[in-house]
Amino acid sequence: MRADAQRNRAKILAAAEEVFAAQGASASTEEVARRAGVAIGTVFRHFPTKYDLLAAIMKEVAARLAAEVEELAQQEDPAALFAFFSRLVEQASAHKTVVALLEVDLQMGPPLQQMRSAIAELLACAQQGGVIRPDVQLDEVMALLTATSHAALHSGWSQDLRERTLAIVFAGLRPS
Repeated sequence: MRADAQRNRAKILAAAEEVFAAQGASASTEEVARRAGVAIGTVFRHFPTKYDLLAAIMKEVAARLAAEVEELAQQEDPAALFAFFSRLVEQASAHKTVVALLEVDLQMGPPLQQMRSAIAELLACAQQGGVIRPDVQLDEVMALLTATSHAALHSGWSQDLRERTLAIVFAGLRPS
C-alpha cells in the first residue's frame, strides 16, 4: 500500500473511532470522511461498507489492548492485572456503540490469543506478588473481564458504576 494510502487509512480509522464513540449508530461515513479530511470515496475505497469500517476499528482496538497487556506483563508489576482490567472495561465502555453495531464475530483470533497469553503472565505475577488469591485461574479472570466489559455496553453504565463494580471484582480476587 502506498504511503499516502496508509496515512489516509490511519486518519479514517482515527476519525471513525471518535465519530462512532461520540454519535453512536446514527453516525455517518460522511462525517467520518469530513473529520478525517478525505473524500467519501476514499473512505469507501478502504472500507467498502460501514461494517468493514467498524470491524477495522475493533481490530485496531484489540491490537492496541494486546500490545498494552504485553507491555504490562514485561514490567512484572503484581498490581498490573488490576490496571489492565480497569483499562479494558474503560475501553469497552468507550467503544460500546461500535461493539453494539457489530452483529457477527470479528474473528480476532491472533490479537485475542496474544492478549490471553499476556493476561496469564499478569495473573502469575500478581499471584507471586501476593495481590491475587492463588486459587484464581486464568479462565475465571477471562470470564470476569468478559462480563464486566459486556456490562459496559449498557447505556446505564456510568463511571461511578464501573468503579464500584471493579472494586467488588478486585476485592474478590484479592487474598482475604
